[in-house]
Amino acid sequence: MKATPLAAAEDAVARLDERLSRSPIRDGWIARTHFTDACDSLWLAGELIHVEDLVLHNERMDVRTPTHEITRAHAVLRARRRILEADPGWALSRDGLDVLRGRSAAGQGGGTGKPDDGDDGDLLEPERDDLDLADEFAALDAAVARSQDLLSATRSRDPVVYDPDWDEDKKLEEWRDSVKRASDLPPVLAAAMALEAWDSVEPLQHSPWLGRLLASALLRGRGKVRSHLPCLNTGMRALQRERRHTRDRSARLLAIIDAFAAGAARGLEEHDRWGLARRHLERKLVDRRSTSRLPVLIDYVMSRPIVSTGMIAKELSVTPRAAQNLVAELGLREATGKARYRAWGVL
Repeated sequence: MKATPLAAAEDAVARLDERLSRSPIRDGWIARTHFTDACDSLWLAGELIHVEDLVLHNERMDVRTPTHEITRAHAVLRARRRILEADPGWALSRDGLDVLRGRSAAGQGGGTGKPDDGDDGDLLEPERDDLDLADEFAALDAAVARSQDLLSATRSRDPVVYDPDWDEDKKLEEWRDSVKRASDLPPVLAAAMALEAWDSVEPLQHSPWLGRLLASALLRGRGKVRSHLPCLNTGMRALQRERRHTRDRSARLLAIIDAFAAGAARGLEEHDRWGLARRHLERKLVDRRSTSRLPVLIDYVMSRPIVSTGMIAKELSVTPRAAQNLVAELGLREATGKARYRAWGVL
């Protein structure tokens, strides 16, 4: 394998991460790319998902009954968010994989029950009513956990949905072993080999998309990126289909490496474009009152590919009429072109 594409991908990924680490629109960039990468994940599976439909579904404001494809795209969206919110090495751990594949019961919170050093224990003793309420919540959590375990067990035994001979736990351990064997390789190459191994082993029957997110998470675990989760789905979409599905293993690895580079390059382009759009919007804040809601609207519109009247009204706690007035003041771009359902966004 040639070293030039690998070096280019390593450089592109690092350059984007460094740019985001000092960027005023980092949070908005991350929020927006979560949506676009989730849609691109479904595109790779042969399904076309409109990003505006996914945004509205995420806000529970669907204009039509959600399709199975929208539900799957939302699962990718939630997985991306969960991975980025967690510690860098969490996604590839056993606990992380159990959560991401829906095999883990809800976590139980709570402390040790011991007072802090230097404090009197009786000062921390809860009231009787608090203890009763805590017991009720604990019983409720236990019931939920038992229900989840039962549903998981039932689902795993259903031969209509799951192949009884498909041992996901064994396949996942096989995949994790292959990831460990590549731990001494450069991060992008190790991530590419992790995804190639995932596609070969096929650990999960119904979530093949998770492998691409785990490959991106590996870069976080290795410290290659710290400020974002690489958009590998977006990068893979930029490649020709023949490259993505070639039977030659070296060619597949090279394609994945190029996808990391393509995703980072696209991310830099979008970052510069959205940064320019934000500066353009901020010019309209000159001479505004300190109580104006426009700054809040700018932050919100930069965090979503599109926003609707209902979304703005809910986020800013204003009336729909006031939301439309704020949109008019900012001069946001109409995204749908429909008279009945209107939504807006930036470039």
